[in-house]
Amino acid sequence: MPLVPRARRAAVVSLIALPGLLGGMVLSTATAWAADPPPGTTDARPGAVKTAIAKSMNKLRADGDMQALLKAHESLRPKAIEKLDPAGARANPTMADAVQVLLRQNNRPTDPATLVPEVTSRDITLTGAAGALPARVFTPVGPGPFPVVVYFHGGGWVTADKQVYDAGARGIAAQAQALVISVDYRLAPEHKFPAAWDDALAAYRWTLANAESLKGDPSRVALAGESAGGNLALATAVAARDAGLQKPAHVLAVYPVTQTSLNTESFLENAFAQPLNRAMVKWFVKQLIRDEADLKDPRLQLIDARLEGLPSVTLISARIDPLRSDSAKLADALKKADVSFERRDYEGVTHEFFGAYAVLEKARNAQTFAGERLRKAFGE
Repeated sequence: MPLVPRARRAAVVSLIALPGLLGGMVLSTATAWAADPPPGTTDARPGAVKTAIAKSMNKLRADGDMQALLKAHESLRPKAIEKLDPAGARANPTMADAVQVLLRQNNRPTDPATLVPEVTSRDITLTGAAGALPARVFTPVGPGPFPVVVYFHGGGWVTADKQVYDAGARGIAAQAQALVISVDYRLAPEHKFPAAWDDALAAYRWTLANAESLKGDPSRVALAGESAGGNLALATAVAARDAGLQKPAHVLAVYPVTQTSLNTESFLENAFAQPLNRAMVKWFVKQLIRDEADLKDPRLQLIDARLEGLPSVTLISARIDPLRSDSAKLADALKKADVSFERRDYEGVTHEFFGAYAVLEKARNAQTFAGERLRKAFGE
């Protein structure tokens, strides 16, 4: 009999020995792995023990199609990001690359326009906080005007761009029947905190002023993002309120970063997870912040921000993800602030699952749910 979710979780306990072993060995070991590699280290491969633990846990916890995607990613020989410099991290294979591997293995088309024929795309530039920013506009087939979603990609504020996260933004455009503007905000460490947040707010301002010229409806503009971008979407909603700008129609946050502790339940439970783990998050944060004081800024520590008056929020999280508890903690904070929200946690999938709709059933389910929530917020 296949393992059901409850049995999967019980089996995982035998591996990580919650709570005692998790609070001791896993915490101390994860901290050691998260530390900077010794000077002169040239081997950037993930550690053998870390890899073995991740594989064992994936077999118990991940859905079959998720396991296939993780195996495809592993076949690309990704390096341990925490052992790389930013340039090396940006060159690392992504989960989007792994999706392409699976599609080719199954003789399926890889062209996004073929996979999602109801959406077209074109690249533009828009005005950021310190100059022009690249962006990609995804437009549903039809005359418009369409409701608009300003979308921010993931990558820990250090890596990735609109191309890596094309599938997530394109899927939102299709499911929400909305014009989506995916913004390439400035990245750290070249542009430290809060450059990305300044760009995000500037992109929202630009969209309000220019949506109509893109076949968009400026009266219906929402915010969305994945991972680091989910944080930007939420923080931009707060910033828009404080700046007296038009209230976003909705905020869609997919496994967002909402707090700065690395000792939450999910960070410890998924300390060695793939494709995102605890050591990687520590590395991303080190590249991002100017000093430790930034960790207390409400744009990063969103759960302590003033959230009253925000629009409705949708939270999507993955069970096998260090950031899962971030969504749970934000849900509690939104409830206290009397903000309408709905959270959905997807069993059997990992961080970065949302954009893999071409190969993952749960990704298709999550994108459908996101589209439904956005259409409801847009009044459709």
